[in-house]
Amino acid sequence: MLTGSTGQIAGIIIASLLVIGFGIGMSVYFGRRAKSSADWLSAGESLPLVVVIVTQFATATGGGVLIAHVGIGYRSGWSVFLYEGCVLAGFLVLMLIAKWLREQRFTTVPDIITTLFGRNRLAIAIAALAALVVPFGWLATQFVAFAQLFGQLTGVSPTVLILVIMVASLLFVLPGGLTSVAWTDFVFGLFMIAMSLGVAGYAVHLAGGWERITTTVPQQLWGWEGLTAAGWDQIWLWIAAILPGTLTNQLYYQRVFATKKVSDARRGLGLSGLMMLLGGVYAGCIGLAVHSMNPGLTNEEDAAGWLLTQLPGWLVIVFGAFLVSTIISTTGAALQSVVANLTRDVYQNIAGKQAGDRQTVTLSRLITVGVSALAAVLAILFPKALTWLVATYAYSAAALAAPIFLGYLLHRRRRLTPTAAITGMVAGILGCAIAQLLDTTVPYAVYGIAVSVVAVLATAVFTPTRPIVESGTEVEA
Repeated sequence: MLTGSTGQIAGIIIASLLVIGFGIGMSVYFGRRAKSSADWLSAGESLPLVVVIVTQFATATGGGVLIAHVGIGYRSGWSVFLYEGCVLAGFLVLMLIAKWLREQRFTTVPDIITTLFGRNRLAIAIAALAALVVPFGWLATQFVAFAQLFGQLTGVSPTVLILVIMVASLLFVLPGGLTSVAWTDFVFGLFMIAMSLGVAGYAVHLAGGWERITTTVPQQLWGWEGLTAAGWDQIWLWIAAILPGTLTNQLYYQRVFATKKVSDARRGLGLSGLMMLLGGVYAGCIGLAVHSMNPGLTNEEDAAGWLLTQLPGWLVIVFGAFLVSTIISTTGAALQSVVANLTRDVYQNIAGKQAGDRQTVTLSRLITVGVSALAAVLAILFPKALTWLVATYAYSAAALAAPIFLGYLLHRRRRLTPTAAITGMVAGILGCAIAQLLDTTVPYAVYGIAVSVVAVLATAVFTPTRPIVESGTEVEA
């Protein structure tokens, strides 16, 4: 249904094209710095601290915040801060191992598994699959978010909108991989910070001010009790899925790997985590404001799109540009992360194929197109943003949390083998799937992580101890 005027729609299209064009120009410019495949896959340890902080924020603040988190604010008020708090807690924990991560010069999560447990193709394959699940889920989420937001305003088919955002994302990533994505995210991130606070304030104003919101919205949403309004079943699911999912999210690791200094990696994580609270302010204020103006939405994820139809023409155009920059920032980062896994871990490490820098970059670009097309198809078939986020976090965390963090704690004390990594990852995935099928009261991610912990510990305990060898050596199962 067409809800925007012809002038507004034309303005949004022009503003969006300008944003996309500006982003593509930056991507091409900074992509020229990507002289090798290492620059394309990991930015060659070239990013300064301020870029790392803002690009982490821009990466994490995408369609999830614009759609799913605003939906949480609409339905459950300030509970959205607990969601953001899980991300913040994950960043703070990553600070503890950032120095080790940075010193090891990793490129992807399977590099960590290889260093801790030894080199094995099956272990690399499982770790690569578990690592790319979250960014791939993010990728599909961004496509869904764009279609939901602009579909309500323009009346354009979600399928067409998903194809549009897919093409735009490709144009951001293809020139220089992570090098171009990070610098583009930095510029867009500054714009996003200003716009998120401005739009949140205007939404409160549009609803009649905070006093009006408190008289029309139930107190259990906007008062202190709003922090737990989502219900403890939902909150424990977030804790069990989002916190460990953040700890195993390759998107965040890659920016640790890309910093110029080890100290920058730690500070970048902490400050980026604190900036995530801005996402809570944005999502909570907009969610409550829309609830005040229109409490009858059947789907809470329509809240942000409905607000878009209520804004004055000039702000719709600016807000549209903000949405495009936000979604594309996260889409580009997620897409590049998935491609890094497939190129380095699947093609080079599992298939054993080696190629020169030029051939590797060419292959990465071809894979980028294929991954984008697959994500677009799935986004069309399964258009529910929050479902994508929680499920991908849960399964990735179930597979990777125990091997990475127990492996880090035990690798100097016990002899860790690829068998321990494989057992832990497979047990985590199976435990998570079985608990989800049984519809357990305790979040299914908890079962997956618990089973994985037991499997890793049991395998490590029953593995005979021998003198420690250099990490990353070849070990065949």
